[in-house]
Amino acid sequence: MTIDECYQLGGIGKTHGLKGFVVAFLDVDDVEAYRKMKSVWLELPPTPGKLTAFAVERVQPQAADRVLLKLKGIDTIEAAEPLRNAKLYQALEELPELEDDQFYFHDVIGYLVVDETLGELGIVETFYEMPQQDLMGMRYLGQEVLIPVVDELVLHADEAELKLHVRLPEGLLDVYLKPSSRERDEPDEFIEP
Repeated sequence: MTIDECYQLGGIGKTHGLKGFVVAFLDVDDVEAYRKMKSVWLELPPTPGKLTAFAVERVQPQAADRVLLKLKGIDTIEAAEPLRNAKLYQALEELPELEDDQFYFHDVIGYLVVDETLGELGIVETFYEMPQQDLMGMRYLGQEVLIPVVDELVLHADEAELKLHVRLPEGLLDVYLKPSSRERDEPDEFIEP
């Protein structure tokens, strides 16, 4: 399994107790949905880019973003210690099914962004998962434009046409295209007196 065939589910923090449990932080909306997870892939700190498969023995939700995780064959604190700071992955095919109007970020990379007023704008390049809200990065007239990923702005994805339909607020694109006040105030070249 390669990283391209997976999605990052979260990461492992510290060990917990003496029997091989670790604290795992999951970047998901509902950790309860992962209670019956059967396997995971770990990218261990000394080997970036290489994934190692582990069978899951137990998942015990602790908080909105945290679970206690017990992997088969990891039965002591000494065996669990090398897992600290590992990135946690699952195969893309194991992603839960979404509602018709929902999408996973990785699914719409490369989609054409179409605004209901302005028409075709640019291509989805990336997503930034920020603590306050997620942002979609789109290339428009040579500039990266960040669009908040909220239901009011991102309307729906058209899988058949590879288009992402949006309703951008008036002036959003101008923020990225107009020169900043600092750039306007600086002369093009220095003229000696």
